[in-house]
Amino acid sequence: MTTPTLETKYVFTITAKISDVVTVGETGIGVRRIIPIIGGEVKGAISGKVLPFGADFQTIRPNELIDLEAKYAFETDDGAIVYVENKGMRFGPVELLQKLKRGEPVDPKLIYFRTVPRFETGDEKYRWLMEHVFVGSAARHADRVVIDVHQVV
Repeated sequence: MTTPTLETKYVFTITAKISDVVTVGETGIGVRRIIPIIGGEVKGAISGKVLPFGADFQTIRPNELIDLEAKYAFETDDGAIVYVENKGMRFGPVELLQKLKRGEPVDPKLIYFRTVPRFETGDEKYRWLMEHVFVGSAARHADRVVIDVHQVV
């Protein structure tokens, strides 16, 4: 007997609009930053809007590897509320990461930005989100983060 083969299928895209970065400072393990999430949209197999609260809590390590942990929610077009905890990492050439910090455009293909979103909802129609593993391929822009969410099947 063999283990099942891992495959993924695209499910939806989350575009989270973000506000100005709040820098906590050097904490001993890196620079802690908080990026408020102020809205956005969800499009694909699920459609809706990102609710205007939540944040991405980041630690920028000395080698510029960024640990990410975002907590926010979205509302589907049919009224269900879905809570999201999205952990991941962003890494790439230091000069490109510095450009991103300054809000300058960088080709997303040059930055490794992957996440593992987990979802919670009380709505029966979307319970399947809690019963599967998902991975995200993401891109950071000056005013938003775009995450293509894929279900691991």
